[in-house]
Amino acid sequence: MHRAATFHGTVTLLPPAALADRLRAGLLSFPVTHFDADLQFDEPRYREHLAWQAEFDIAGLFAAGGTGEGFSLTAAETDRVVRVAVDEVAGRVPVVAPATGATALAVEQARAAQAAGASGVLLFPPYLTEAGQQGLVGHVGAVCQATDLGVIVYSRANAVLTDTSVAELADRHPNLVGLKDGVGDIEQLTRTYAKVGDRLAYIGGLPTAETFALPLLQLGVSTYSSAMYNFAPEFALRFYATVRAQDRDAVYRMLNDFVIPYLDIRDRGRGYAVSIVKAGLTAVGRDGGRVRPPLTDLTADELEELTTLVRKFA
Repeated sequence: MHRAATFHGTVTLLPPAALADRLRAGLLSFPVTHFDADLQFDEPRYREHLAWQAEFDIAGLFAAGGTGEGFSLTAAETDRVVRVAVDEVAGRVPVVAPATGATALAVEQARAAQAAGASGVLLFPPYLTEAGQQGLVGHVGAVCQATDLGVIVYSRANAVLTDTSVAELADRHPNLVGLKDGVGDIEQLTRTYAKVGDRLAYIGGLPTAETFALPLLQLGVSTYSSAMYNFAPEFALRFYATVRAQDRDAVYRMLNDFVIPYLDIRDRGRGYAVSIVKAGLTAVGRDGGRVRPPLTDLTADELEELTTLVRKFA
């Protein structure tokens, strides 16, 4: 029995299966988290950004994720960011909250996400330590058991799940509804889809996801996390529709015109996969602001180059 989470008196719990259906059907937004001049959470600018993001036809909004610099937020800040997101979009778009760090901390965040009225949880790899497959299965299982929300597990870095582990988790935990792939291992994805099939929603999680969208579609990855959507929503949605239509000529034309030149700027600095998104917002006149350490911002010359590119194609 799923308990309804409430926020400001409104029932917001989306049944896990319904969340999976919603996410696999459209593009996913991973909004940046805005900071003020002192690098503190800037709620008014964040709300303004979310309101704009929710105007378009997206399938889900992932608050305080990787693009949202969730790794640089305190637990209290994460809870506040999630609550603001739930309040601002007011049911127009499912909000998925993060669960990060050690298993005990991830469990706490999953429970906090449900209390905040989120529609799901994105479970990130555990902090720092390496673990075997059974340890990872235990980690994911503990979070699934801690909440009634649908859980999407992010397979990457020190938490790459095998097809056998994914199948075991899917069998044990009905509220495990998605696998976000941050590796791009074709054989492993093929094995996983062959074993688990449509039981899960498969989300592309490689940076920048548009680059991999067309080939991964053939492996059952029907959607992806679009950081680019932050500052170029119309382009991002048009690109997604072109991928789903499998119009190869149009996809590669858009890759050549905009995405690949964008990647060329992104690849000049470590951590720029996030920094360039905030810079993209600034380029379109929406002031993305600065990133928190340990990330660094684009240089003035790089921002100027990005601005020229964005204004021409996005």
